Amino acid sequence: MNKLVRFFLVIAVVSAVLLYAISSLNSSQGYTGSNTLTVFNWGDYIDPDIIKRFEKETGIKVIYETFDSNESMMTKIEQGGTNYDIAIPSEYMIDKMRHEHLLIPLDHSKLPNLKYIDNRFMDLPFDPQNKYSIPYFWGTVGIVYNPKMLHGKKITSWNDLWASNLKNKILLTDGAREVIGMGLNSLGYSLNDTNKQHLIEAKEKLDTLTPNIKAIVGDEIKMLLANREASVGLVWSGDASEIMSQNEDLDYVVPKEGSNLWFDNMVIPKTAKNIEAAHKFINFMLDPKVAAKNTEYVGYSTPNKGALKYMPKEVVNDERFYPSPELTEKLEVYKNLGKKNLAYYNELFLQFKMHRK
Repeated sequence: MNKLVRFFLVIAVVSAVLLYAISSLNSSQGYTGSNTLTVFNWGDYIDPDIIKRFEKETGIKVIYETFDSNESMMTKIEQGGTNYDIAIPSEYMIDKMRHEHLLIPLDHSKLPNLKYIDNRFMDLPFDPQNKYSIPYFWGTVGIVYNPKMLHGKKITSWNDLWASNLKNKILLTDGAREVIGMGLNSLGYSLNDTNKQHLIEAKEKLDTLTPNIKAIVGDEIKMLLANREASVGLVWSGDASEIMSQNEDLDYVVPKEGSNLWFDNMVIPKTAKNIEAAHKFINFMLDPKVAAKNTEYVGYSTPNKGALKYMPKEVVNDERFYPSPELTEKLEVYKNLGKKNLAYYNELFLQFKMHRK
């Protein structure tokens, strides 16, 4: 046997031994291919201890990946390069994904803990009968403000932001739907309005807000508001809760004209390879004690009514983050506007940002 053949035989044997060792190690830890679950979620949007508990109780290994926008999440699922078993998109994206056949219907018989979800958050227009999605977290879009920096003045309306004493004091989150929606709501229009004249009116009104705007920013809005770099900010309720935990002087309000009621839901994408484990994971996350622990970590509002009794009363009774049914009825869920209308929203938002310069 010549040296070259012997060399390749040695390589083959070593490779086989290594593969066997890795396979044995994974199997001993319960990490076989059929025993893993790949979860695709927003960053820092689940308590890591809950993942460990799920792995311990089920023997299923969780591979956790994150995304920073609904659009990037959908693109990766469309491409199909990774076999995501669970994803957690927002309501308008769920509507889009189900119409583009990117989701697998759920088997509700495998989700007995679904009974703990508040009926207010079930059977919504973006997913009738919850055929494809189960509520994970929900919240609102509103205004964080510092009454001390405003000399005791309270904010109750979108139109309060146009006050002359707020010059260079407002931060806006960098989102077309949120900012254009604020303009629409301030005029009494729906934040899902597609009437071009109404949208132009909203943009022109937003242009007059320019002197009061300090900056349009991303995640840094939380740090800036907490550190008193601005006295007012347009934010999501979960971010508001985090900001307020860092600065007790801050308050949060959902304007009286109405605002956005948003939802992030758990779905099983068409890329899923472990549908059985995906159902187990969803049902596990619906357990009231698990949902309560996860809610305390994340800081957003839970749709799980069973979880509320395991949470601090001062949190559950805070109507800024758990608004009354009377208020939630005035709020609107973002609808999937379609590519053409969404492009027009983005165009108006870009024009508004350019107007500031």
